[in-house]
Amino acid sequence: MSLQTFWLNYGEKVPGYDIPVINEREARAAAGILAMLGTIVLFIGIGYNHTIVAKVYLAFLWFDFVARVFNPRYSPSLLLGKFMVRNQKPEYVGAIQKRFAWVLGWMISFPMVYWFVLNWDITFYKVLICVLCISLMFLESAFAICLGCILYKYITKEDPRYCPGGVCEVRVKEPIQMFNPLQKMIAVLTVIGLVSGIYLFLAKTESKTFFGDFLHEAVLTKTQLKQEKDEKYQKMIDLEFEDDDS
Repeated sequence: MSLQTFWLNYGEKVPGYDIPVINEREARAAAGILAMLGTIVLFIGIGYNHTIVAKVYLAFLWFDFVARVFNPRYSPSLLLGKFMVRNQKPEYVGAIQKRFAWVLGWMISFPMVYWFVLNWDITFYKVLICVLCISLMFLESAFAICLGCILYKYITKEDPRYCPGGVCEVRVKEPIQMFNPLQKMIAVLTVIGLVSGIYLFLAKTESKTFFGDFLHEAVLTKTQLKQEKDEKYQKMIDLEFEDDDS
């Protein structure tokens, strides 16, 4: 079997579709399951300081992407997703672009397996890669946004067929999809409020965990960090003088 045959002979052949396809409902359900498990693992690692849970999850994630790349019929998460949406009408999308996206996921999982499974070495930026992976799965699950599929289009210079939600087809947006000025303002203010709230929480709240310190230092500039350390040092000196006076 040639590499081209191996790459193109992928997915399911469904009557009415002239190219192999994947059930998008199963893929979104599987992405949601993995994102949920990843979030739980992240909180367990932070709250309980256990590494074994993260190691098991990341090893499972790597194996799951291997199965997806070679034969999605035997991917554990896709099988769970298939069970969860078994009573829903399938939504078929092109298999080739989904495979490309899963290859990217498989490649992202490689460094995570090395850093956190084979050689535990946690840093803020390495954790960010895990958060990125969870975020990509969340986007696929919640909004049917497959960034790997979008990247496939730009790399191959070909318009993929049967995209999730019909985004590949050129069409005019319906009135219900449009934003009026008040809706735009509410949406923008909501985003600004969320971003500002997260920043203020990370910048102003005193952290009680190692990972919290990472996040706190990540959102501050060097000048702000120096000022913060100087203020803490000054408070320590003030407390010592108060103790001496008493």
